[in-house]
Amino acid sequence: MIKTIKASKSEKILFIFLISLSIFAFTSFFLLKNKCLFVGKNNLSKLNFNEPNNIAVMNVECGNVIIELYPDISPKAVERFKILIEQKMYDGSAFYKVSENTFVQAGDIEYGNINNLNYSKIGSGKSGLGLLKSELSDDFKFTEGSVGFARATEFDTEDSEFFITLKEIPIYQGEYTPIGKVVYGLDILTKIKTGNKAIYVLRPDYIKTLRMFNSN
Repeated sequence: MIKTIKASKSEKILFIFLISLSIFAFTSFFLLKNKCLFVGKNNLSKLNFNEPNNIAVMNVECGNVIIELYPDISPKAVERFKILIEQKMYDGSAFYKVSENTFVQAGDIEYGNINNLNYSKIGSGKSGLGLLKSELSDDFKFTEGSVGFARATEFDTEDSEFFITLKEIPIYQGEYTPIGKVVYGLDILTKIKTGNKAIYVLRPDYIKTLRMFNSN
C-alpha cells in the first residue's frame, strides 16, 4: 500500500506564495510589454472642431494626442510650430527629457531625432529658422495638458523644442511661451518612457508623426 504524504501547512503556504508570485511576474511582464493596453483611442474621423486649422495631431506609440493651438495668445510661436509641422520636421523627434507625471519634452530638430540622437548636444539643436522672441502671457495658466515652447535660461531663445505639462505648474505662468493645450489623449502622454534618474532618457519614445488636423 502506497502511503500519501500530506503537505504541511507551511508547505501549502509556500506553494500558494510561489504560484501567486508567478502570476504577478507574468502579469507585470505582460503589462510592461503592452503599456498601451488601457489607453483610450481617438477616432479622428469622428472628431469635429470649430477651428480645425488650429488643431494638431501628434501620433505616438500609444495613439493620437490632439492639441488645440492658440494663435491669439502667441501668434509667432504658433506660426513657427505650424511651419515645422508642415515641413514634417517633428517626425521622429524623441521625448528625450521626461519628468514623470510632470512634463514631456521633444522637438530638438538637429540633435534629437530618434534615428540620429546626439546625447552630447541634445537640447541645443537649431531648426534653421532662427530664434523667436518670447510671447509671455500672465493670463495663460500652465495647467494639466498645457503646451509651451521650451527656451534656454534667457528669454527670446525659443526655436523648435516644446513641452507638455502632465500636471499644473504655476511657476511656468508668465515664464514660458504658450502654444496650446491637449484636448484629447492626455492619458497617452503618461505612458511616455521616463528616464532612470538620468538627465536624458535612453532609448526614448518619440513622435511618429505630427500633422495638422485638416491635412489628415
